[in-house]
Amino acid sequence: MAASLLPTAGPDGAAALVTVIVAVLGGAGFRLGYALARAAAPAPGTIRVRQQHRLVARSWLVGDRRWTPVYYDPALIAGLPARSYPSGRTRTREPIGRLRENPSRPDPDGAARATVASRWPRRLLLDAQPAVGAPVAGLGWVYLTGGGGATFAGATIVAAAFVLWLTALRGTDPS
Repeated sequence: MAASLLPTAGPDGAAALVTVIVAVLGGAGFRLGYALARAAAPAPGTIRVRQQHRLVARSWLVGDRRWTPVYYDPALIAGLPARSYPSGRTRTREPIGRLRENPSRPDPDGAARATVASRWPRRLLLDAQPAVGAPVAGLGWVYLTGGGGATFAGATIVAAAFVLWLTALRGTDPS
């Protein structure tokens, strides 16, 4: 998305956009490699917990007093055997926020709930909440570099896309 704004950007804007693109691609590559290297089937006795803290909702696998954040997968709701991909480091302390334990036995309605929760509008609704501040970043960019409405729109779009990418990268849980 940010690459589509490159042809219309001036030298400073192009440099900023290239910096954002390199940061996004580098961060995504690192997180993808991390998740693939540590992918595994959940150990027996592991339960899935959904954590809600402010606007962020994440899935955690809990077992042996270890908390592992994982990327959302509809199979986690349905209770199906699935590989889990960690979205961060394992912790020994409980994460802050409201925790809701999901049953360890498969829910008869789990497949239907998983289908509803994994639709892209629901995921976008949860991931895009922090993007509310993107116009402030656009105003800041216009103040620092000058420019008009096109500069504001471009900076707002880039800021919103970047924040959307960051929240998705952390592993949100729409269930």
